[in-house]
Amino acid sequence: MADSNFIDYVKIYCASGHGGAGSSHLYRAKYVPKGGPDGGDGGRGGHIILRANPQFWTLIHLKYRKHVQADSGEKGGGALCTGKNGTDIILDVPVGTVVKDAETEEILFEMVEPGQEKILCKGGKGGLGNNNFKTPTMQTPRYAQPGEEGQEGWFILELKLLADVGLVGFPNAGKSTLLAATTAAKPKIANYAFTTLEPNLGIVKYYDDRSFVMADIPGIIEGAHEGKGIGHRFLRHIERNSVLLFMVSAEENDIRACYRTLLNELKLYNSELLDKTRVLAITKCDLIDKEIEKEMEKTLPKDLPHVFISSVTGEGIPQLKDLLWKSLTL
Repeated sequence: MADSNFIDYVKIYCASGHGGAGSSHLYRAKYVPKGGPDGGDGGRGGHIILRANPQFWTLIHLKYRKHVQADSGEKGGGALCTGKNGTDIILDVPVGTVVKDAETEEILFEMVEPGQEKILCKGGKGGLGNNNFKTPTMQTPRYAQPGEEGQEGWFILELKLLADVGLVGFPNAGKSTLLAATTAAKPKIANYAFTTLEPNLGIVKYYDDRSFVMADIPGIIEGAHEGKGIGHRFLRHIERNSVLLFMVSAEENDIRACYRTLLNELKLYNSELLDKTRVLAITKCDLIDKEIEKEMEKTLPKDLPHVFISSVTGEGIPQLKDLLWKSLTL
């Protein structure tokens, strides 16, 4: 993963700017030796703002930017001159980014809409100048407010991919092959476990210019919820998917048991994942004949829609698309 451009977790320190101090200036002119207060207000400190940018799909641009500091507001001046506001800093993040407090791990907000903007650290308010404090009994106040301090802290940014269909299966179950066969994506494909080391997205074209997004999630193994294998760091991407497509190879001895193992891993990681619509695809059916396929079908869960497919020959792919589209539009 060291040479990968896909970064879905970063920890950064952010500090907004302090507010500028108000001015306690008194008006003076050649023929006005004792003018009234004319101190202006201080400028606001710069915000740290996150913006959901649909053109970003990774957090790699923030991986080496550990500290983000916005400018402070300038001091107020005489003649009621307000100090200049500190420049805001806008950080673009992918749609689907979750923002957490690094100390408490509390979720602060999520960036789920393209173009959405959220203030991560609010700049401090500028202090009021002495002109704001004059009264009939106090006509020449010689004091002004200091600016407020900005906000600062460590934050965790986690990316959860947004996709309509998420592929769930053991390593080498044929997930990448299916993605390559149904979309324009070009994931790495090989006949060994953990070929996929990062999630891949692709758009599946359906009928009448309709389409949906499919995500190939790196393979899950038993114990992934405890951090075993590489599945643990990618399980969170499944949380964003509307439909989960469970994929089990026809080479497995017990399709039902494999499905139950995958389902249990999701349950142990986040039980809410079981509320999502599920579909089962038995892959690599070109390796078995129809008689074996019929025998396998008798052992499959009765309450789970399923289809036998081969991404190599294309068998069952149209039926799978129909089943997924139906599940997405329920």
